[in-house]
Amino acid sequence: MEIGTKAPEFKLVTTELKTITNKDYVGKNMVLLFFPLAFTSVCTTEMCTANDDMQVYKELDADIVGISVDSPFVLKKFGEENKIAFTLASDFDRSASKAFDTLFEDNFLGLTGFSNRSAYIIDREGIIRYAETTDGQSLPDFDKIKSTLQSL
Repeated sequence: MEIGTKAPEFKLVTTELKTITNKDYVGKNMVLLFFPLAFTSVCTTEMCTANDDMQVYKELDADIVGISVDSPFVLKKFGEENKIAFTLASDFDRSASKAFDTLFEDNFLGLTGFSNRSAYIIDREGIIRYAETTDGQSLPDFDKIKSTLQSL
């Protein structure tokens, strides 16, 4: 995904079994955090790190959506156990991961078809202002994410 381009449309299912789309966030800044799988160590650290800074993101007028290919039921349990206060959403059909070009389709320990650890900021007009894909073991650069949000 190119910074400065229109974000692709997405449709996800939240842990409350509600469908959300990018249209639900028109007029808001969004941080999309694609993560491989719930209950894994780095993913848990990533979601908890973002959650710990929720007040900062609120002050920066940004909503966070954590996205994985796990079912909404798994994500609900994951969110409850880790006290995640932002929206967790299932990309079970992998359509958002494909649209954002973050779907990992190589074989990793016999697993395939999950999202690479990626972060995107989409501004109020639906334009991508930040895009990062990590090596999978590293967290997104949360300082750069906050700095980008401050500049919007």
